[in-house]
Amino acid sequence: MVAPVVGVEPAPEVLRLPFTPAAVSDARAALRAWLRDAGIESDYAYDARLVVSELVGNAIRHAQPLPDDTLTVAWELDRHGIHIAVTDGGGTDRPQRVRAEPTSTSGRGMAIVESLALRWWTDKGRTRTTVHALVPTS
Repeated sequence: MVAPVVGVEPAPEVLRLPFTPAAVSDARAALRAWLRDAGIESDYAYDARLVVSELVGNAIRHAQPLPDDTLTVAWELDRHGIHIAVTDGGGTDRPQRVRAEPTSTSGRGMAIVESLALRWWTDKGRTRTTVHALVPTS
């Protein structure tokens, strides 16, 4: 393993993953390795992995794949934190936070993202949706 170079930001990462539930763990593992190589191994690294898991999981559950049966997961480090973006083929609704009942077994994904991210937003086009989240690193 190459030690991170102090003062040098890691290169942005873009993954094209199959539109299957396995994409959640694949994205999480790739982000974990990227964060480790960048020297980011704090609670914020855990938060970023949780956010990418929620965004990819929501895409698989609530959206359609891109035309090639994939989704795209990207991240980069900027002066505010880790910018994570998940792009899928879109769904019928714009992603939003919902109020889940305490006994509900789902419905907390965007609430988790909202609580861990500095902010989150969507870019919705006719044939694709990208959900972004900015997770702090300090």
